[in-house]
Amino acid sequence: MSAPRLLPWAGPEGKPCFLVTDGDGYLSRAADAVESVQLGMAAELLDHSAAMLDERHVTSAELRFLVARMREALTDVLRIAESRRG
Repeated sequence: MSAPRLLPWAGPEGKPCFLVTDGDGYLSRAADAVESVQLGMAAELLDHSAAMLDERHVTSAELRFLVARMREALTDVLRIAESRRG
């Protein structure tokens, strides 16, 4: 049995969730799929931010929305990195 895996989602009250497994079960595969989606969304946000920075007429509301989504994506990416560090 391997060390507990930090899952890519939070539990009740925002607390971290861990999974103790051999890495080949249903929850492990679900966590892998969620991580893949999260990393893909982060990449899309980076592409979108580059396009917005090239645009001269971006509103402050659009920028605030982008920053909020990027913050969420960075939180997800950091959780994934922490999970894989162990």
